[in-house]
Amino acid sequence: MSRFKRLRRTTAMIAAALTLPLGAFPADAHAATGTFFYHSPESGDLEINNPDDGECRLLLQGADRARNATNATATLFSDRGCEDAHSTLRPGQSRTFTPPNLPHSVIFHR
Repeated sequence: MSRFKRLRRTTAMIAAALTLPLGAFPADAHAATGTFFYHSPESGDLEINNPDDGECRLLLQGADRARNATNATATLFSDRGCEDAHSTLRPGQSRTFTPPNLPHSVIFHR
């Protein structure tokens, strides 16, 4: 076998090995574990349980208090579409917010 063919074959095997682990994890392997608690001035106490990583979640009517009891970092956003970064809560952190500067959406990531 020529050196070029061996190199091509080795490269193909490495590429296949690198893509295999991505599909080997169960669907919930990318979900944070725990609960994100928040208080909405209009809706009261609310929570998000075991949120998926990278999914933009709406905080109903905004949050004036939040506590991150998940194992993921929560990035809070001023808008409802997770585009205008507001602040970050690491696992175990909590924070109080004052109107009109309330977060309205959140994304979790590890």
